[in-house]
Amino acid sequence: MSTYAQELRATAQAMVAPGKGILAIDESKGTCDRRFEKLGIPTTEERRRTYRELILTTPDLAEFISGAILFDETIRQSTQAGVPFVQVMQESGMIPGIKVDLGTKDLAGCQGEKVTEGLDGLGDRITEYYQMGARFAKWRGVITIADDIPSETCLVANAHALARYAALCQAGGLVPMVEAEVLIDGEHSIERCYEVTERTLQIVFEQLRLNRVELDKMILKPSMVISGSNCPVQASIEQVAQMTVNCLRNNVPVAVPGIAFLSGGQSNEHATAHLNLIHAKFGTQCPWTITFSYARAIQQPALDYWHGDDANIPIAQQLLYHRAKLNGAASIGHYSSDME
Repeated sequence: MSTYAQELRATAQAMVAPGKGILAIDESKGTCDRRFEKLGIPTTEERRRTYRELILTTPDLAEFISGAILFDETIRQSTQAGVPFVQVMQESGMIPGIKVDLGTKDLAGCQGEKVTEGLDGLGDRITEYYQMGARFAKWRGVITIADDIPSETCLVANAHALARYAALCQAGGLVPMVEAEVLIDGEHSIERCYEVTERTLQIVFEQLRLNRVELDKMILKPSMVISGSNCPVQASIEQVAQMTVNCLRNNVPVAVPGIAFLSGGQSNEHATAHLNLIHAKFGTQCPWTITFSYARAIQQPALDYWHGDDANIPIAQQLLYHRAKLNGAASIGHYSSDME
């Protein structure tokens, strides 16, 4: 039993408090810079800092956001007035989280497949992040669907890394978010996505048990069961909600306190509508709290409007708050498209 047992359990519950979700602002420098480049925003540390400050100082954001996942650069930064971002979050009632994986690399011997790196030295990094005020972490495993993949090799390699990471987090006082993302890219049907998601979850929980991860002190961050983005037949919102819930109910132990979906390339509206229907139609069938851990599906309108011009910050913050509010409503089944 971890020395942090009570704290871990309390943090996991707070992360999935009713009507709230988790904001993912943990894009690496490279990913953030690519988004800036598309809009002609200078790709400097100062512009990234300003953008993260815009997000974290949005008035009343904590009404719908329980916590935010930060990137290593961001957790070390402060507002223009010199207040550390971690302190800003704590004072506004949001839990600081941190991305601890070091990104994906090609998986040797498995063409077209990736494995996530970052286990070396992770225990020490967790200790430092805990001392800085982080209380949960995130590690992302990536599963690609194509004709003859994912291979069992890839599924086991990624699940094993997720489980090792989760065990280290719990030993060091951080609640692990276990993110097993089945990518939306491809021409696969929703049925094929179901099959891959089911196998992914089975292997992930097998590895979590082998590595003695305490399931009541973690959060699962899965992708929804959805048609490939290039599939000629796109499943309806009802079908996505139904098949996602079926897959989770068959494969996720009741002990897990919460499931926070990633948006994974869905449009803003679809990510919100799918989450809402999962609640409105199937919420009573689910033993865990279900919410969101979205990045682009909450931030994109604010980023587009801000466009690197600080005169636009107040309205950009209103747009961010609005999307957070819509997803907060969806996370209890109270969203309707009229609210858009």
